[in-house]
Amino acid sequence: MSDEVVEQTDEIVEAVDAEVTAAADAPTVESEAGEAAAGVYTDDDLRAQIKPLSSNGFVRCFQKIYRKWLGLWYRFRDSHKKLADLIYMVFFFVVFSMGVTIWQFIVMAVIPQFLPKTGEVGWPMVAIPAAGGNSFTIFGDAEGWATFICFEIAVFTAQCINFPLQRNITYRSHGNPWWQAMWYFIGWVLVSVATNAIWGICNPFLIYWGVPSLVNGLLKTVLTGGVSMVVFFFVFMIIFPNNVAVAKKAKKKYDKLMADINVAAPEKIKAAKAKWEAAQDRANKSTAEKELAIASAQASGRAMQYFALIEKKEKAETEEEKTKLTESIAKALEDAGKAIDNKKEKQVEYDKAFGVA
Repeated sequence: MSDEVVEQTDEIVEAVDAEVTAAADAPTVESEAGEAAAGVYTDDDLRAQIKPLSSNGFVRCFQKIYRKWLGLWYRFRDSHKKLADLIYMVFFFVVFSMGVTIWQFIVMAVIPQFLPKTGEVGWPMVAIPAAGGNSFTIFGDAEGWATFICFEIAVFTAQCINFPLQRNITYRSHGNPWWQAMWYFIGWVLVSVATNAIWGICNPFLIYWGVPSLVNGLLKTVLTGGVSMVVFFFVFMIIFPNNVAVAKKAKKKYDKLMADINVAAPEKIKAAKAKWEAAQDRANKSTAEKELAIASAQASGRAMQYFALIEKKEKAETEEEKTKLTESIAKALEDAGKAIDNKKEKQVEYDKAFGVA
């Protein structure tokens, strides 16, 4: 993406949006630089690449920010692909993890207020003299079983929200969802036991020191949620592995068996081939999905750049400036055409990967 896309003012973005909104009622107009520059595409073709801004002012503001951000992001990604992929993964992992942590806190801040307080219960109930005799527990709570069960429900529902978001957006996994959910659940149980044990040590002291229950709940959420987030980052890398890397590894194993075809058992070769083909199918899907999203955003960005330059030319005051902008418009139209062609190619690859007729 060029610097001009990033630097467009809100006024220009609104002008582009007005053109897109009015496109349905407007007659087809030849591109300012002529069809020869792109060979096929007209203004209407370029307008079709741009999603109109919302009529809601609040949403519209964030759409403008998002469009400008995309310009910066894809320009960075073009130069640092591996680093960009890592940043993408970490960013969404943290955002979703923090989001469900907030959900846990809200549940724990509201629901326990309506539950009966039956006193300290739990297991293994080991008294800590330094904490005023309050007990260490792994399963239980100082306010009763109802509060403990409420906390576990809050954590469980948070994971039910977190799992599909991480699987489908952060890691773009196309593995067996039931197998992944099973290991995710096992990981959650083990992590919960560990974090409950850590909290079982901290909680008696907080109670002894007279920390308010709301603050206590916040600390519990931050501690257990923070530890879980760190542990699950590595758990996710196991249950949601890089599909391309897994396919390469499976292909390498299959090729090795084929190289020793006279020695390797036919059953092993057949199993290795099936594993490689399944891994390659997942890799093709995740790659096609990601590349189509990028190509669509880039086509939209190139189209916005083109219309922004036309708007800029209309406001130009000197002939010299208009001449320069005419050349820039021709180049922008050509770039937009290439971006649309690339989007079409990625759409074909996506349809092929997902078996779309």
